[in-house]
Amino acid sequence: MLDFITINEQSSIRIDEEKVIYSDPYNISGAPHDADIILITHSHFDHYSPDDIRKVMNPGSVVVCPSSMTEPQELGLTVKQVTAGEQFEVLGVRFEAVPAYNTGKPFHPKSNGWLGYIIDSPDHGRLYIAGDTDITPDNKQVKCDIALIPAGGTFTTDAVQAAELVNTIRPKYAIPIHYGTVVGSPEDGEIFRKAVDSGTEVVIKL
Repeated sequence: MLDFITINEQSSIRIDEEKVIYSDPYNISGAPHDADIILITHSHFDHYSPDDIRKVMNPGSVVVCPSSMTEPQELGLTVKQVTAGEQFEVLGVRFEAVPAYNTGKPFHPKSNGWLGYIIDSPDHGRLYIAGDTDITPDNKQVKCDIALIPAGGTFTTDAVQAAELVNTIRPKYAIPIHYGTVVGSPEDGEIFRKAVDSGTEVVIKL
């Protein structure tokens, strides 16, 4: 199910369609150097990992990151900085940047301008990668077909809150991420599954 999406761990995602897209590559095994586009949601170590980016990048890779981040310039690649609400295109793929922030925690302040991303896929519809976020007025408005939502708690939505967001935006498929390694437990995926309404199919990838 959804075989074109691979979750490595945490929020490390690989999407293989016409272009290979990584989001927040982290703890990558091997060195595939197969990335066309690398999305960075924010600057925390488990999301912006230069060593792991170097394992997946090649000279033609394009990095997309929040406009508040300057760190990716060190990679020597083409870097596209974007802001919340921006719609843009990279290598023929259409994207939208969505704010990602905490509402009751200090770890991801809205003022930092950190992001999630919507990928507009001609084959699979709109894929929403939420980034590190709580439930917010912004992400409750997201329209998508596939949602990848953090479920580990502490720094983001926990499994039940992640399910609440999914039940609000009602995608066809939901994939819990950001649990079982740095934060959260392996059981969070099943807690999430049980809390998601029957109209959305939950796919466990971690």
